[in-house]
Amino acid sequence: MRPYLLKGHDRPLTQVKFNREGDLFVTCAKNNQPCLWWSDDGKRVGTFEGHNGAVWSCDMTWESDRLITASADQTVRIWDMTNGKEQFQFKMGEPCRACNLSLGEQMLAFTTDAFMGSSPMVHLAKLEDDLSQQTTKTVLGIQAPKGRITRVFWSDMNRTLVTSHDGGFMRKWDSETGKMLLEKQVHEGDIQDMQMSPDGAYFITASLDKTAKLVDAVELEALKTYKTGRFVQSAAISPLFDHVLLGGGQDASQVTTTSSKAGGFEARFFHKIYQEEFGNVRGHFGPINTVAFHPSGKSFLTGGEDGYVRLHHFDLDYFTTKFF
Repeated sequence: MRPYLLKGHDRPLTQVKFNREGDLFVTCAKNNQPCLWWSDDGKRVGTFEGHNGAVWSCDMTWESDRLITASADQTVRIWDMTNGKEQFQFKMGEPCRACNLSLGEQMLAFTTDAFMGSSPMVHLAKLEDDLSQQTTKTVLGIQAPKGRITRVFWSDMNRTLVTSHDGGFMRKWDSETGKMLLEKQVHEGDIQDMQMSPDGAYFITASLDKTAKLVDAVELEALKTYKTGRFVQSAAISPLFDHVLLGGGQDASQVTTTSSKAGGFEARFFHKIYQEEFGNVRGHFGPINTVAFHPSGKSFLTGGEDGYVRLHHFDLDYFTTKFF
């Protein structure tokens, strides 16, 4: 399995994400230009220029015509994916961290960090079909307890929102009233990443307590635990097999004193049910910050602290081998 090495950023990656069809993917990094790529050969389509800070996360519409990005420059921006031009921006007073489009794409949820005495918040905004009619006014602001909100997802047919936080907490909120419905501490360390399963029935979380967990979307109960012995920065669920993909490694500040093998900088594959590791893929020269499966389950992406994105297409053996 020979990867495509993609160098579109000169700073560490923060998120990689495929569109619904899987023919395109977007990469975000601590530099200010998200990039759009073809997923079959890794050719870059273009960049989205306008942010003035690190871009922490992104989301795409069902038709792949709009891109949403959340940035440390205190803005959430909407881009035209056909030409790379900015269409609209929500200007906030705090760094923006996570964003997610609702089912039907009528609403946008995004989060802001605690800053200059303000609390971390989840903001809900109504999206207009015609962005010339769009306003910066948000429909609802939900104040969260102390600590970063690392990810936000719409759940239960847009009735609820699920957020992941520093301290290992997951929280469920009523999207109409903003009331907290449920709070669970699923990890002992900060949750760095959270991704939803294709059917929305559960989440996978990645934490600095050196584990990833499969979490039920209704009760926020941990169903399975994947132990790695290294910080887990990102985790993804295969849409094809009962497999999960984990990425992470030793803390970035310690990388210069560690070999890539000892640092645990490989992408690691675990069986979703049996919780056993059955393979890994090496290549990055630092921690893996973000991972994603292709919607078909036939390829995957890793984005590292080294600024590289590695696009892997699985060999035929992966589809024919019975690992357990």
